Amino acid sequence: MPHHSVSRSGPPQPHPRPAPAPGGAPVDAAVASGGRQPDLRPFMAAFPTGVSIVTTLDSDAAPHGLTCSSVASVALAPPTLVVCIRAASPTLSVLLAQGHFAVNLLHERARAASDLFASGAPDRFERTEWRLPLGAGGPHLTADAHAVADCTVVRAVGFGDHTAVFAEVDRVTVRDDPQPLLYGLRRYALWSEAASAPPPAAAGRPAPALVRPNASATATEGGTRVVR
Repeated sequence: MPHHSVSRSGPPQPHPRPAPAPGGAPVDAAVASGGRQPDLRPFMAAFPTGVSIVTTLDSDAAPHGLTCSSVASVALAPPTLVVCIRAASPTLSVLLAQGHFAVNLLHERARAASDLFASGAPDRFERTEWRLPLGAGGPHLTADAHAVADCTVVRAVGFGDHTAVFAEVDRVTVRDDPQPLLYGLRRYALWSEAASAPPPAAAGRPAPALVRPNASATATEGGTRVVR
């Protein structure tokens, strides 16, 4: 189960159901349960994402890595992303010490790799096909990744039990026709199946007419066509 680090957390314990407020409005769970902090995991589980494996090398060139679903783009110029990793993760310690890592985005046939790197098995790299191209930030999982970003750490911010690692992307490698592995609601899904399903409201509804913008309403700004 991908969850930002090599440790796998079990299912959340059920919280007491809060009493409804007047008019049926929901009550904040933290307030209703005596001020306890709400469990964020069910909320984030309802936000499906892709799945990645973050890899790096230590000073002895030994590989380290973990499954991570907390990856986001920060900026396009300079190209920057952020990964959030459990603060106690050994991979995080190596990554910060070396200053480089790779983000491997998994394709839909790589569920086994996701589970393997989420388990923290010490022999996970021995059971995975990988290579280290010249200039790579970490091992590239050649059999399981449809895209890889090689990154250099620019900043790390600790917050609670996780650390947000901001990194500038040095190189991106993308395969043709990517089919990402997806994860949400505590289960995997395939991009090819999700993309092939018709939208619920599409059946029997005529397509909207295509309106072509007037030439006077378009402009080019920095090489990008803008429709006003």
